[in-house]
Amino acid sequence: MRPIAIDLFAGAGGMSLGFEQAGFDVVGSVDIDPIHCAVHKFNFPECTVLPRSVSGLSGGEIRKQSGMGRREVAVVFGGAPCQGFSMIGHRALDDPRNSLVRDFVRVVSELNSAYFVFENVKGLTVGHHRMFLEELIQAFGDCGYTMQLPWQVLDAARFGVPQRRERLILLGARKGLQLPEYPLPTCVPSDRLRTSNLPKGPTCKDALGDLPDAEAFTELLDTDEVWTNNWGIPSAYARAMRCIGRGSWHYGYRRQWDPHLLTSSLRTNHTKISRRRFANTQPGQIERISRFYKLPADGLSNTLRAGTDSARGAFTSPRPIHHRYLRCVTVREMARLHGFPDWFRFHATKWHGARQIGNAVPPPLARAIADCIIEALGVQPEHPERSVVLGNADLLRFDMSQASTYFGIRVPISRRDRKSGAKKRKQHEIEAELDRQNLFAALS
Repeated sequence: MRPIAIDLFAGAGGMSLGFEQAGFDVVGSVDIDPIHCAVHKFNFPECTVLPRSVSGLSGGEIRKQSGMGRREVAVVFGGAPCQGFSMIGHRALDDPRNSLVRDFVRVVSELNSAYFVFENVKGLTVGHHRMFLEELIQAFGDCGYTMQLPWQVLDAARFGVPQRRERLILLGARKGLQLPEYPLPTCVPSDRLRTSNLPKGPTCKDALGDLPDAEAFTELLDTDEVWTNNWGIPSAYARAMRCIGRGSWHYGYRRQWDPHLLTSSLRTNHTKISRRRFANTQPGQIERISRFYKLPADGLSNTLRAGTDSARGAFTSPRPIHHRYLRCVTVREMARLHGFPDWFRFHATKWHGARQIGNAVPPPLARAIADCIIEALGVQPEHPERSVVLGNADLLRFDMSQASTYFGIRVPISRRDRKSGAKKRKQHEIEAELDRQNLFAALS
Protein backbone atom coordinates (compact mmCIF):
# COMPACT_ATOMS: atom_id res chain seq x y z
CA MET A 1 0.00 0.00 0.00
CA ARG A 2 1.33 3.44 -0.93
CA PRO A 3 2.10 5.80 1.96
CA ILE A 4 -0.29 8.75 2.23
CA ALA A 5 0.48 12.46 2.23
CA ILE A 6 -1.27 15.77 2.89
CA ASP A 7 -0.51 18.98 0.96
CA LEU A 8 -1.09 22.26 2.84
CA PHE A 9 -1.16 25.57 0.93
CA ALA A 10 -1.33 23.32 -2.12
CA GLY A 11 -1.92 25.80 -4.94
CA ALA A 12 -2.23 24.03 -8.28
CA GLY A 13 -0.21 21.08 -6.96
CA GLY A 14 3.51 21.24 -7.80
CA MET A 15 4.47 19.47 -4.59
CA SER A 16 1.49 17.12 -4.87
CA LEU A 17 2.76 15.98 -8.24
CA GLY A 18 6.35 15.50 -7.08
CA PHE A 19 5.27 13.44 -4.08
CA GLU A 20 2.90 11.34 -6.19
CA GLN A 21 5.71 10.68 -8.66
CA ALA A 22 7.87 9.47 -5.76
CA GLY A 23 5.26 6.90 -4.72
CA PHE A 24 2.90 8.69 -2.32
CA ASP A 25 -0.87 8.91 -2.48
CA VAL A 26 -1.76 12.54 -1.81
CA VAL A 27 -5.19 12.05 -0.24
CA GLY A 28 -5.88 15.61 0.89
CA SER A 29 -4.94 19.12 -0.18
CA VAL A 30 -5.82 22.45 1.41
CA ASP A 31 -5.84 25.90 -0.16
CA ILE A 32 -7.93 28.99 0.50
CA ASP A 33 -8.10 30.04 -3.18
CA PRO A 34 -11.02 28.22 -4.89
CA ILE A 35 -9.51 28.80 -8.36
CA HIS A 36 -6.35 26.96 -7.27
CA CYS A 37 -8.53 24.27 -5.72
CA ALA A 38 -10.45 23.80 -8.97
CA VAL A 39 -7.24 23.32 -10.96
CA HIS A 40 -5.88 20.92 -8.33
CA LYS A 41 -9.13 18.94 -8.53
CA PHE A 42 -8.81 18.69 -12.32
CA ASN A 43 -5.27 17.29 -12.16
CA PHE A 44 -5.77 15.15 -9.03
CA PRO A 45 -9.44 14.10 -9.27
CA GLU A 46 -9.09 11.40 -6.59
CA CYS A 47 -7.61 13.77 -4.01
CA THR A 48 -9.95 15.43 -1.51
CA VAL A 49 -9.62 19.19 -1.97
CA LEU A 50 -10.45 21.39 1.02
CA PRO A 51 -11.09 24.95 -0.22
CA ARG A 52 -10.55 26.76 3.06
CA SER A 53 -8.06 28.36 5.38
CA VAL A 54 -5.66 26.17 7.32
CA SER A 55 -6.40 28.45 10.25
CA GLY A 56 -9.04 26.72 12.35
CA LEU A 57 -8.80 23.49 10.33
CA SER A 58 -8.06 20.55 12.58
CA GLY A 59 -6.19 17.38 11.83
CA GLY A 60 -9.35 15.47 12.71
CA GLU A 61 -11.33 17.35 10.06
CA ILE A 62 -8.68 16.58 7.44
CA ARG A 63 -8.84 12.89 8.38
CA LYS A 64 -12.63 12.81 8.23
CA GLN A 65 -13.07 14.72 4.98
CA SER A 66 -10.27 12.92 3.12
CA GLY A 67 -11.58 9.52 4.17
CA MET A 68 -8.20 8.27 5.38
CA GLY A 69 -9.63 6.88 8.62
CA ARG A 70 -6.96 5.84 11.09
CA ARG A 71 -4.25 5.26 8.53
CA GLU A 72 -0.91 6.80 9.43
CA VAL A 73 -0.08 10.02 7.66
CA ALA A 74 3.41 9.49 6.28
CA VAL A 75 4.15 13.14 5.47
CA VAL A 76 2.63 16.61 5.55
CA PHE A 77 4.25 19.15 3.24
CA GLY A 78 3.73 22.74 2.21
CA GLY A 79 4.92 26.32 2.20
CA ALA A 80 3.04 28.49 4.68
CA PRO A 81 2.99 32.22 3.79
CA CYS A 82 4.82 34.35 6.33
CA GLN A 83 6.44 37.76 6.62
CA GLY A 84 9.41 36.30 8.41
CA PHE A 85 10.39 39.14 10.72
CA SER A 86 10.01 39.82 14.39
CA MET A 87 8.83 42.99 16.09
CA ILE A 88 11.26 44.30 18.70
CA GLY A 89 10.71 42.46 21.97
CA HIS A 90 8.35 39.90 20.44
CA ARG A 91 8.77 36.41 19.09
CA ALA A 92 8.27 36.20 15.32
CA LEU A 93 5.89 33.24 15.66
CA ASP A 94 3.73 35.33 18.00
CA ASP A 95 3.26 37.94 15.28
CA PRO A 96 -0.31 37.45 13.96
CA ARG A 97 1.01 37.96 10.43
CA ASN A 98 2.84 34.65 10.80
CA SER A 99 -0.10 32.71 12.21
CA LEU A 100 -0.27 30.40 9.21
CA VAL A 101 3.16 29.02 10.03
CA ARG A 102 1.94 28.18 13.53
CA ASP A 103 -1.04 26.47 11.93
CA PHE A 104 1.28 24.38 9.76
CA VAL A 105 3.10 23.16 12.88
CA ARG A 106 -0.21 22.51 14.64
CA VAL A 107 -1.70 20.45 11.78
CA VAL A 108 1.47 18.35 11.47
CA SER A 109 1.22 17.61 15.19
CA GLU A 110 -2.54 16.92 15.17
CA LEU A 111 -2.18 14.47 12.30
CA ASN A 112 0.75 12.87 14.14
CA SER A 113 2.49 12.78 10.78
CA ALA A 114 5.59 10.64 10.60
CA TYR A 115 7.44 13.30 8.58
CA PHE A 116 7.03 16.87 7.43
CA VAL A 117 8.55 19.04 4.71
CA PHE A 118 8.42 22.81 5.23
CA GLU A 119 9.41 24.88 2.21
CA ASN A 120 9.76 28.63 1.97
CA VAL A 121 11.66 31.49 0.39
CA LYS A 122 15.44 31.63 0.62
CA GLY A 123 15.18 35.02 2.31
CA LEU A 124 14.02 33.34 5.49
CA THR A 125 17.59 32.14 6.08
CA VAL A 126 19.38 35.52 6.15
CA GLY A 127 19.60 38.52 8.44
CA HIS A 128 17.01 39.01 11.16
CA HIS A 129 14.72 36.55 9.39
CA ARG A 130 16.92 33.79 10.82
CA MET A 131 15.32 34.41 14.22
CA PHE A 132 11.99 33.36 12.75
CA LEU A 133 13.48 30.15 11.37
CA GLU A 134 15.06 29.29 14.72
CA GLU A 135 11.72 29.81 16.46
CA LEU A 136 10.04 27.56 13.91
CA ILE A 137 12.57 24.80 14.57
CA GLN A 138 11.93 25.15 18.31
CA ALA A 139 8.16 24.97 17.77
CA PHE A 140 8.48 21.69 15.86
CA GLY A 141 10.76 20.36 18.60
CA ASP A 142 8.18 21.26 21.25
CA CYS A 143 5.64 19.19 19.28
CA GLY A 144 7.81 16.09 19.31
CA TYR A 145 9.76 16.39 16.06
CA THR A 146 13.45 16.29 15.29
CA MET A 147 14.88 18.03 12.24
CA GLN A 148 17.67 17.33 9.80
CA LEU A 149 19.93 20.29 10.54
CA PRO A 150 21.31 22.43 9.20
CA TRP A 151 18.39 23.17 6.90
CA GLN A 152 19.24 23.51 3.23
CA VAL A 153 18.47 25.86 0.36
CA LEU A 154 17.97 23.76 -2.77
CA ASP A 155 18.16 25.08 -6.34
CA ALA A 156 15.76 23.44 -8.79
CA ALA A 157 18.40 23.88 -11.53
CA ARG A 158 20.45 21.19 -9.77
CA PHE A 159 17.57 18.74 -9.96
CA GLY A 160 16.82 18.71 -13.68
CA VAL A 161 14.83 21.95 -14.05
CA PRO A 162 15.90 24.57 -16.66
CA GLN A 163 15.28 27.40 -14.21
CA ARG A 164 17.12 29.05 -11.35
CA ARG A 165 14.82 28.66 -8.34
CA GLU A 166 16.10 28.40 -4.78
CA ARG A 167 13.86 27.28 -1.92
CA LEU A 168 14.48 26.77 1.78
CA ILE A 169 13.71 23.17 2.75
CA LEU A 170 13.34 21.97 6.33
CA LEU A 171 12.91 18.21 6.86
CA GLY A 172 11.60 16.73 10.11
CA ALA A 173 10.61 13.40 11.60
CA ARG A 174 8.58 12.32 14.59
CA LYS A 175 10.98 11.59 17.43
CA GLY A 176 12.20 8.02 17.25
CA LEU A 177 11.95 7.75 13.46
CA GLN A 178 14.87 7.82 11.05
CA LEU A 179 15.65 11.31 9.86
CA PRO A 180 15.58 11.78 6.08
CA GLU A 181 18.64 13.12 4.30
CA TYR A 182 18.51 16.09 1.96
CA PRO A 183 18.64 15.13 -1.72
CA LEU A 184 21.92 15.33 -3.58
CA PRO A 185 22.02 17.24 -6.89
CA THR A 186 21.26 15.17 -9.97
CA CYS A 187 22.83 17.46 -12.59
CA VAL A 188 25.05 20.45 -13.22
CA PRO A 189 23.03 23.55 -14.24
CA SER A 190 23.42 24.20 -17.95
CA ASP A 191 24.91 27.66 -17.33
CA ARG A 192 27.74 26.29 -15.18
CA LEU A 193 30.99 24.57 -16.08
CA ARG A 194 30.83 20.86 -15.54
CA THR A 195 33.12 20.07 -12.61
CA SER A 196 31.78 16.64 -11.62
CA ASN A 197 30.54 13.40 -13.14
CA LEU A 198 26.97 14.66 -13.01
CA PRO A 199 25.29 15.23 -16.39
CA LYS A 200 24.51 18.70 -17.68
CA GLY A 201 21.01 19.88 -16.89
CA PRO A 202 18.41 20.87 -19.51
CA THR A 203 18.45 24.25 -21.27
CA CYS A 204 15.62 26.55 -22.29
CA LYS A 205 15.92 25.19 -25.83
CA ASP A 206 15.68 21.63 -24.49
CA ALA A 207 12.49 22.60 -22.68
CA LEU A 208 10.76 24.55 -25.45
CA GLY A 209 12.29 23.50 -28.76
CA ASP A 210 9.71 20.86 -29.71
CA LEU A 211 6.58 22.83 -28.79
CA PRO A 212 4.50 24.21 -31.66
CA ASP A 213 4.57 28.00 -31.90
CA ALA A 214 1.35 29.29 -30.36
CA GLU A 215 1.26 32.16 -32.86
CA ALA A 216 0.72 29.66 -35.69
CA PHE A 217 -2.83 29.05 -34.41
CA THR A 218 -5.52 31.72 -34.65
CA GLU A 219 -7.69 29.56 -32.36
CA LEU A 220 -5.36 30.36 -29.47
CA LEU A 221 -6.52 33.96 -29.52
CA ASP A 222 -9.80 32.77 -27.98
CA THR A 223 -9.00 29.46 -26.29
CA ASP A 224 -6.02 27.95 -24.49
CA GLU A 225 -6.06 24.63 -26.36
CA VAL A 226 -5.68 23.35 -29.91
CA TRP A 227 -5.14 19.92 -31.46
CA THR A 228 -2.03 19.67 -33.64
CA ASN A 229 0.47 17.24 -35.16
CA ASN A 230 3.05 20.01 -35.57
CA TRP A 231 5.38 18.86 -32.80
CA GLY A 232 9.15 19.03 -33.15
CA ILE A 233 11.78 16.46 -32.25
CA PRO A 234 11.92 16.37 -28.45
CA SER A 235 15.05 16.53 -26.33
CA ALA A 236 15.42 14.00 -23.52
CA TYR A 237 13.88 16.56 -21.18
CA ALA A 238 10.99 17.26 -23.55
CA ARG A 239 10.35 13.50 -23.94
CA ALA A 240 9.83 13.33 -20.18
CA MET A 241 7.47 16.34 -20.31
CA ARG A 242 5.51 14.66 -23.11
CA CYS A 243 5.43 11.43 -21.08
CA ILE A 244 7.12 9.44 -23.84
CA GLY A 245 8.28 6.21 -22.25
CA ARG A 246 7.14 4.46 -19.08
CA GLY A 247 9.88 5.99 -16.96
CA SER A 248 8.53 9.49 -17.55
CA TRP A 249 5.61 8.75 -15.21
CA HIS A 250 8.01 7.74 -12.42
CA TYR A 251 5.85 6.16 -9.66
CA GLY A 252 2.86 8.37 -10.38
CA TYR A 253 -0.47 7.40 -11.88
CA ARG A 254 -0.75 7.61 -15.64
CA ARG A 255 -3.29 10.17 -16.75
CA GLN A 256 -5.65 9.52 -19.64
CA TRP A 257 -4.98 12.45 -21.97
CA ASP A 258 -4.48 13.36 -25.63
CA PRO A 259 -0.76 14.02 -26.29
CA HIS A 260 -1.66 15.86 -29.50
CA LEU A 261 -3.55 18.55 -27.60
CA LEU A 262 -1.50 21.71 -27.02
CA THR A 263 -2.94 23.23 -23.84
CA SER A 264 -2.43 26.27 -21.59
CA SER A 265 -1.36 28.24 -24.67
CA LEU A 266 -3.63 31.27 -24.91
CA ARG A 267 -1.83 33.84 -27.07
CA THR A 268 -0.71 37.37 -26.21
CA ASN A 269 -0.98 40.13 -28.83
CA HIS A 270 2.23 42.15 -28.70
CA THR A 271 2.59 45.45 -30.51
CA LYS A 272 5.20 45.95 -33.22
CA ILE A 273 7.02 48.30 -30.87
CA SER A 274 7.17 45.63 -28.17
CA ARG A 275 8.43 43.03 -30.64
CA ARG A 276 11.11 45.44 -31.79
CA ARG A 277 12.25 45.90 -28.21
CA PHE A 278 12.25 42.13 -27.70
CA ALA A 279 14.39 41.71 -30.83
CA ASN A 280 16.90 44.26 -29.57
CA THR A 281 17.27 42.52 -26.20
CA GLN A 282 20.18 40.13 -25.88
CA PRO A 283 19.58 36.61 -24.52
CA GLY A 284 20.05 36.52 -20.77
CA GLN A 285 19.30 40.25 -20.44
CA ILE A 286 16.35 42.30 -19.16
CA GLU A 287 14.30 44.27 -21.67
CA ARG A 288 14.52 47.80 -20.27
CA ILE A 289 10.88 48.92 -20.71
CA SER A 290 8.87 45.83 -19.83
CA ARG A 291 11.59 44.48 -17.49
CA PHE A 292 11.01 41.04 -19.02
CA TYR A 293 13.94 38.62 -19.07
CA LYS A 294 14.95 37.16 -22.45
CA LEU A 295 15.62 33.47 -22.26
CA PRO A 296 19.04 32.21 -23.41
CA ALA A 297 18.63 29.18 -25.67
CA ASP A 298 21.56 27.33 -24.10
CA GLY A 299 21.06 28.59 -20.55
CA LEU A 300 18.46 28.75 -17.81
CA SER A 301 15.29 30.67 -17.22
CA ASN A 302 15.18 33.25 -14.50
CA THR A 303 13.00 32.48 -11.49
CA LEU A 304 9.37 32.45 -12.65
CA ARG A 305 7.27 34.56 -10.30
CA ALA A 306 3.59 34.69 -9.53
CA GLY A 307 2.98 38.42 -9.80
CA THR A 308 0.34 40.07 -7.61
CA ASP A 309 -3.44 40.04 -7.45
CA SER A 310 -6.03 42.67 -8.23
CA ALA A 311 -6.40 43.64 -4.58
CA ARG A 312 -2.80 44.85 -4.65
CA GLY A 313 -3.32 46.83 -7.83
CA ALA A 314 -1.63 44.61 -10.43
CA PHE A 315 -2.96 41.97 -12.79
CA THR A 316 0.10 40.71 -14.64
CA SER A 317 2.49 37.88 -13.93
CA PRO A 318 5.92 38.49 -15.48
CA ARG A 319 6.60 36.00 -18.25
CA PRO A 320 10.03 35.90 -19.91
CA ILE A 321 10.66 36.53 -23.59
CA HIS A 322 11.01 33.40 -25.73
CA HIS A 323 14.54 32.60 -26.86
CA ARG A 324 13.38 32.10 -30.47
CA TYR A 325 10.14 34.05 -30.97
CA LEU A 326 9.53 37.75 -30.41
CA ARG A 327 6.91 37.23 -27.73
CA CYS A 328 6.50 36.27 -24.12
CA VAL A 329 6.31 32.58 -23.36
CA THR A 330 2.90 30.96 -22.98
CA VAL A 331 1.69 29.36 -19.77
CA ARG A 332 2.51 25.93 -21.26
CA GLU A 333 6.05 27.09 -21.99
CA MET A 334 6.32 28.37 -18.41
CA ALA A 335 5.15 24.94 -17.27
CA ARG A 336 7.91 23.28 -19.32
CA LEU A 337 10.49 25.61 -17.71
CA HIS A 338 9.11 24.60 -14.32
CA GLY A 339 9.10 20.83 -14.83
CA PHE A 340 5.35 20.26 -15.22
CA PRO A 341 4.47 17.51 -17.74
CA ASP A 342 2.21 18.36 -20.66
CA TRP A 343 -0.83 16.49 -19.27
CA PHE A 344 -0.88 18.85 -16.29
CA ARG A 345 -3.15 21.81 -16.98
CA PHE A 346 -3.63 25.24 -15.45
CA HIS A 347 -6.35 27.86 -15.39
CA ALA A 348 -7.29 28.90 -18.92
CA THR A 349 -6.41 32.58 -18.38
CA LYS A 350 -2.81 33.69 -18.73
CA TRP A 351 -2.78 35.52 -15.41
CA HIS A 352 -4.18 32.74 -13.22
CA GLY A 353 -2.16 30.10 -15.07
CA ALA A 354 1.09 32.03 -14.72
CA ARG A 355 0.60 32.74 -11.03
CA GLN A 356 -0.19 29.07 -10.37
CA ILE A 357 3.15 28.14 -11.89
CA GLY A 358 5.00 30.99 -10.20
CA ASN A 359 3.64 29.90 -6.81
CA ALA A 360 4.55 26.24 -7.31
CA VAL A 361 7.54 24.19 -6.25
CA PRO A 362 8.95 22.60 -9.45
CA PRO A 363 7.78 18.97 -9.46
CA PRO A 364 11.28 17.50 -10.14
CA LEU A 365 12.60 19.27 -7.03
CA ALA A 366 9.60 18.12 -4.99
CA ARG A 367 10.12 14.56 -6.27
CA ALA A 368 13.79 14.58 -5.21
CA ILE A 369 12.75 15.66 -1.71
CA ALA A 370 9.95 13.09 -1.61
CA ASP A 371 12.39 10.34 -2.64
CA CYS A 372 14.32 11.05 0.56
CA ILE A 373 11.16 10.67 2.66
CA ILE A 374 10.37 7.39 0.88
CA GLU A 375 13.87 6.14 1.69
CA ALA A 376 13.55 7.12 5.36
CA LEU A 377 10.22 5.27 5.50
CA GLY A 378 11.93 2.15 4.14
CA VAL A 379 9.32 1.85 1.38
CA GLN A 380 10.04 0.35 -2.02
CA PRO A 381 7.76 2.29 -4.40
CA GLU A 382 5.98 0.47 -7.20
CA HIS A 383 4.51 1.62 -10.49
CA PRO A 384 0.70 1.73 -10.18
CA GLU A 385 -1.11 -0.42 -12.70
CA ARG A 386 -4.22 1.68 -13.15
CA SER A 387 -4.58 5.07 -14.81
CA VAL A 388 -6.54 8.15 -13.75
CA VAL A 389 -9.12 10.10 -15.73
CA LEU A 390 -8.55 13.85 -15.47
CA GLY A 391 -11.33 16.08 -14.17
CA ASN A 392 -13.90 18.11 -16.06
CA ALA A 393 -12.20 20.84 -18.12
CA ASP A 394 -14.80 23.35 -16.86
CA LEU A 395 -12.74 23.42 -13.64
CA LEU A 396 -10.01 25.20 -15.60
CA ARG A 397 -12.27 28.06 -16.67
CA PHE A 398 -14.05 29.03 -13.46
CA ASP A 399 -13.86 32.59 -12.24
CA MET A 400 -13.70 33.19 -8.47
CA SER A 401 -17.48 33.21 -8.05
CA GLN A 402 -17.99 30.06 -10.11
CA ALA A 403 -15.22 28.21 -8.29
CA SER A 404 -16.63 29.25 -4.92
CA THR A 405 -20.11 28.08 -5.94
CA TYR A 406 -18.69 24.75 -7.14
CA PHE A 407 -17.14 24.10 -3.72
CA GLY A 408 -20.10 25.57 -1.83
CA ILE A 409 -18.15 28.35 -0.09
CA ARG A 410 -18.21 32.13 0.18
CA VAL A 411 -16.10 34.13 -2.26
CA PRO A 412 -12.83 34.69 -0.31
CA ILE A 413 -11.69 37.91 -2.00
CA SER A 414 -10.99 41.48 -1.00
CA ARG A 415 -13.11 44.23 -2.56
CA ARG A 416 -12.32 47.77 -3.71
CA ASP A 417 -14.46 50.84 -3.39
CA ARG A 418 -15.09 51.91 -6.96
CA LYS A 419 -15.14 55.65 -6.13
CA SER A 420 -12.07 56.11 -4.00
CA GLY A 421 -10.15 52.96 -4.86
CA ALA A 422 -9.71 52.34 -1.14
CA LYS A 423 -9.80 48.73 -0.02
CA LYS A 424 -12.99 47.72 1.76
CA ARG A 425 -12.07 44.55 3.55
CA LYS A 426 -14.42 42.62 5.77
CA GLN A 427 -12.62 41.76 8.99
CA HIS A 428 -12.73 38.10 8.16
CA GLU A 429 -9.94 35.61 8.72
CA ILE A 430 -9.92 34.07 5.27
CA GLU A 431 -9.58 37.47 3.60
CA ALA A 432 -6.59 38.28 5.78
CA GLU A 433 -5.03 34.97 4.75
CA LEU A 434 -5.52 35.70 1.07
CA ASP A 435 -3.73 39.01 1.47
CA ARG A 436 -0.79 37.34 3.24
CA GLN A 437 -0.59 34.65 0.58
CA ASN A 438 -0.61 37.17 -2.25
CA LEU A 439 2.17 39.19 -0.63
CA PHE A 440 4.14 36.00 -0.07
CA ALA A 441 3.67 35.03 -3.73
CA ALA A 442 4.86 38.43 -4.92
CA LEU A 443 8.04 38.22 -2.85
CA SER A 444 8.84 34.55 -3.42
